[in-house]
Amino acid sequence: MAAAGVVSGLASGMAYEDFVKDVVKGVEALGAVIMVLGGLMALVLGLLVWLDPARRGEAYTSTRNNLGRAILLGLEVLIIGDIVRTIVVDPTIESVTVLGLIVAIRIVLSFSLEIEMDGTWPWSRWRRERAPR
Repeated sequence: MAAAGVVSGLASGMAYEDFVKDVVKGVEALGAVIMVLGGLMALVLGLLVWLDPARRGEAYTSTRNNLGRAILLGLEVLIIGDIVRTIVVDPTIESVTVLGLIVAIRIVLSFSLEIEMDGTWPWSRWRRERAPR
């Protein structure tokens, strides 16, 4: 009888891990969809801005900023999936180390995208916003 309880406990634990793995796959898919659809939307919006002769000069900048925002949002969602996978599914030293490296790389990417989009360091934005135009 005790063996049956252990077996059913293992089965339910495996079902839980399988469920979490499926959730993580869904979160990762959502991150990819955000980047792909966001990129397509950025291109469409950029084309619409370019088609307006009065705004044609800002088409490149607006497309680039919208594309950067889509990438940043997708990266943030992908980080959520990585964190959940590491904490719930595979909490080993190796997986935590890999998560740390992935998060560090994504932070550098996010940071560089922010600088590219805003043209200034994130902690210097207030100076740019207060500067007379």
